[in-house]
Amino acid sequence: MAGRDLRALFSTNDRSVQAAEAFTNRSSQWETVAAALTEHLRHVSAPGFDPEDLEAPRSHLLVFHGVGGIGKTTLSRTLEAALADAGRRPSQWGAPGWPADRILPVRIDLARSAGTDFEQVVLTIRAALTRIGRALPAFDLALRRYWEANHPGEPLEEYLRRAGLGSRFGQALPQQMQSALADVAQALMLPGTIGSVVGQVTGALIGALRERRQTVRALAGCARLADLLEAEPDLDALSFYPHLLAWELARLPEGKKVVPVILLDTFEDIGDRTRRDLERLIQRTVWLMPNAFWVITGRSRLQWADSALQGQLDYTGPAAWPGLAHTAVPAARTPARAPTGRQVLIGDFSPEDCDDYLARRLTRNGQPLIGENIRQVITARSHGLPLYLDLSVARFIELRRSNSTPQPGDFDHDFPALIARTLSDLTPDERHVLRSVSLLDAFDVPLATRAAGLAHEGPALRLTERPFVRDTPFGLWPFHLHGLIRSAVRNADDTTDDRWTDSDWQQAAQRAFTTLGEQHQTADGPGRLLLIACLRQGLRLARDHRLNLSWLTPAAWTYVSDSVWEPLAPPDTDTSAGLDTAADALVELLSALARRQHEHRAHTVSRLTAVLDAGLLPADLQHMALYYRAKSLRDTGRAAQSRRDYQQVADQGGRLAPAARRGLAHVARLAGDFPTALAAAQTLGWEGRHQRVLGDLHWLQGQPERAAAYLAGRTEAEQHGKAGEAAHNQALRAFAVALYAPDQATAEIDLAHQLLAGLNLRATTLNVLRAELVRDAGSDSVDHQIATLRTELDIAGLTSLSPAIELAGAFHQAVLDDHTALNATLTRLREQTSAEEHAYFVDIAHFMAGLPLPAGHHPPTWLDGEQATRDRWRALVTARRDSRTTR
Repeated sequence: MAGRDLRALFSTNDRSVQAAEAFTNRSSQWETVAAALTEHLRHVSAPGFDPEDLEAPRSHLLVFHGVGGIGKTTLSRTLEAALADAGRRPSQWGAPGWPADRILPVRIDLARSAGTDFEQVVLTIRAALTRIGRALPAFDLALRRYWEANHPGEPLEEYLRRAGLGSRFGQALPQQMQSALADVAQALMLPGTIGSVVGQVTGALIGALRERRQTVRALAGCARLADLLEAEPDLDALSFYPHLLAWELARLPEGKKVVPVILLDTFEDIGDRTRRDLERLIQRTVWLMPNAFWVITGRSRLQWADSALQGQLDYTGPAAWPGLAHTAVPAARTPARAPTGRQVLIGDFSPEDCDDYLARRLTRNGQPLIGENIRQVITARSHGLPLYLDLSVARFIELRRSNSTPQPGDFDHDFPALIARTLSDLTPDERHVLRSVSLLDAFDVPLATRAAGLAHEGPALRLTERPFVRDTPFGLWPFHLHGLIRSAVRNADDTTDDRWTDSDWQQAAQRAFTTLGEQHQTADGPGRLLLIACLRQGLRLARDHRLNLSWLTPAAWTYVSDSVWEPLAPPDTDTSAGLDTAADALVELLSALARRQHEHRAHTVSRLTAVLDAGLLPADLQHMALYYRAKSLRDTGRAAQSRRDYQQVADQGGRLAPAARRGLAHVARLAGDFPTALAAAQTLGWEGRHQRVLGDLHWLQGQPERAAAYLAGRTEAEQHGKAGEAAHNQALRAFAVALYAPDQATAEIDLAHQLLAGLNLRATTLNVLRAELVRDAGSDSVDHQIATLRTELDIAGLTSLSPAIELAGAFHQAVLDDHTALNATLTRLREQTSAEEHAYFVDIAHFMAGLPLPAGHHPPTWLDGEQATRDRWRALVTARRDSRTTR
C-alpha cells in the first residue's frame, strides 16, 4: 500500500522523482488483529453474551505500543482501510475469515494536534454507525437531550460540519436522532407540538418505563435507560451513554448486525498520568461497549490492569483486564491464534523491510532513487526505526536540492528530531534519567536512579514503562534503551530547553561509574556474572569519559584470576590512534588477554608490548601485562625472551610473582633441566600451581600414572573456586590417563569437556583433543585427528603445542610400528624443537620406537636416568600394542 508523500513531492523540482508513502509488511500485527477479532466475533455471537453485563472481565481490545516513529499511526490507518475495503488490504496480509459487511471500522485520532475531545469521540462512533441506516433510539434520545442542554442554539449539523464528521460520515445523524425522538413521541401518543421537545419526551418516557407500560416495551428491555435519562446531562453522564449503544447494537436484526472496530490512535496524547480525566471517560466507554472491538495504539502500554490506579479510573486490576496484565511481547512472536496477552510491542523493521521501504519511497522510472550502498548505511543506523528512515529520506532530498550528490558517509548521522520526539511526553525527571541511562548498556531501577543522582526511584520506574526501554527479564540488569534512541540522546545535537552541558554528561558518567563499582563490591549475587557486567560497562565509561581506574583495578585482577576470559572490550574499541589514558590501556590489556584465545599469539605479544610501552597503567597492572606477554612469548617459542619477562615479574614480588616462578619452572622444563624444574615445583605452592608443574614433569619421565598430581591440582582449584584452572588440570589428567589406560580415558575426557563448557580456553581445549588422539593411538582415525590439530595450532599461533601434538603422533606410529611415518614425524620434531625448548621430545620419540639416539645428541637431565626413562616409554607402547592384539 502506498500513497503520495506530499512533503517529499514538494521538496524537489525534479518531476521525474516519484515520492510514495510506503507501507512495509507488519503482517504479524495483522495476524494478531485478525486472530483477536475472530475470537471476539465468536464471543459476541455466543448465546450467553450479555452486553449489559457490567462485571465480566473485558478482553475486547488490543494495544499496540512502541517508540515514537515506529509506525503506529501508519498501522492504525492501514488497519482501518483493510477492514473497510478488502481491495485496500496490503498484499502481504492474508484474507480474514469473517464477512466484510459484518465489520464497521472507525478510526479516531487522539493527537493533541487533532483537537479531539470526549464529545467528538462519542459523536464519531455514533456518526459511523449511521451506516447501519436506522435510528438507535435509546442512545439517540439521551444524546439529543445532552446536546440541547450543553449546546443550546447550536445545530448538531453545524458541529458535525465543523468537526469534519459531516464530510466523513454524512449528515444522517441529525435525521436519525430526530426520527428516534418522533418515534418515541408517537409511541407515547404525545401531541405533535410536544413530540419535538426532547425534555418533555424524555420525561414522559421515563414515566412510562417506570410504570412498565406496553407502549414502550421496545425500550423497556434496556434496564438502565430510565436512570441515564434522569441523570444530569453533563459530560460524566455522556460517558455512560455508550452502554445504550452497546444495548442497541445487540438488538439489531440479523440483516443489520455489525461489530464496530474502533481504532484509537495516539493514545499517549489524551492527557497526563497525574489527572487522567479524559482517559477515565474513554476507559468507561471501552468498558461499556463490550460488543465493539477496540484497537488502541500509543507509545506506552495501557496501565488499566494495574490495581494501583483504583480511584483514578473506574475499572482497574488484572481481574478486570486479564489480557492487559501480561508482560508485553513483540508482535513478531505473537501466535496466529488469539493471544492471551493483549499488549503488543510493535517491533522494529527487519533489515530487509528497511531496504524495501527505502527502495520504494523515492523512485525514478520505477527504479529506486536511493542507491543500495546508501540504503545499507541508513538501514544499519536506523535499528529498524521507521522514523529514522523518513528523516534519512528527507536528508537525501535536502542533499540533492543543494546540488550535492548524496554519499554513504552523509548518512552516518544522528537526527535531533529523534530527541525531540522521544522527550516530548516525558517529565523533567524522566528526561534526566533517560539521559543518564543512555550512558549505560543495561540498567535496573536502582542503577538508573543513582546514575541520575536522584533521591527517589519513581522517575526511573516510570521510564522503564516507556516503549523505547526494552526489557530482558532474565538479564542481570533487565532494561536497555532502544539502540537508535540511545545513540540520538548521546550524540545528536540537543536543542531542547533542558539540554545537558558537557559538565552534566561528565558528572553523570562519574555517578554511573561509581554506582557500578559499588554494585560489584557489595553484591551477594552471582559473582562472576556481575563482575563481567560491571567491567564491560565500567571500562566503556572510564575510557569514553577519561575517568580514573578506581575499582576497575581490583576488578581486573579478579577477572584474570580464574583464566576464563569472557570478552570485555567495548565493540568499538580502536587503538590505532594510540593509547592516551590509563582506561585506554586497561581496555586494551584485558581485550588482548581475552582475544588471545582467538588470535595468533604473536598478535597478543604485539598488543601487550604496546600497553607496556605506553606506561599508563599503575605498576601492578604493568606487571600483569608483562606476565601475560611472557606466557605468549613462550607459546610462540621465544623461550629466552619469555624467561626475561618471567624473571622480571618474579623479582618485583607482586601478586603474580608465584605465577612467574611457575613460568620459570616451565622454562627450565622446556630446556630439559628436569631437576631444576622439580626443585622449583616443590616451592611454588597453590599460588604457583605446583601440582600442575609436578604432573608435567612426571609424564615426561614415562610415568603418566604418577600424574595423579593433576587430580590433586584439579581438587585444589575447585576448592578455591577456580573453574579455569580445574578444567586445565582435568585436560592434562585426561591426556596422562590416555597414555597408560585408554579404556579409562574416555570418562576423563568427557569430564574435561564438561568442565570446559562455558569457558573460553583454547589451549586447554586442544589438550583435550590431544588426549583423544593418544587414547585412539593405533586406530584408523588418528591421522585425520593429527591433521586437524595441526591446523588448529597454526590458526591459534600456539607454536609451543606443536611438538606435543607431533609426539602424540609418534606414539601412534610406534604402536603401529610404522617407521616410515615415524621418520617423517622425527624430522618435524627436530625442526620444531631447539636446545632451549622441547628437545627431549626427540629423545622420547626414539624411546617409544626402541630406536637408538643419533650420534652427537645432547640428552636432557632425566630425573632417574636415560635408560629407566627409555624402558618406561617403550613399555607404554608395547602395552598398547598388546592390548590391540588381544581385542
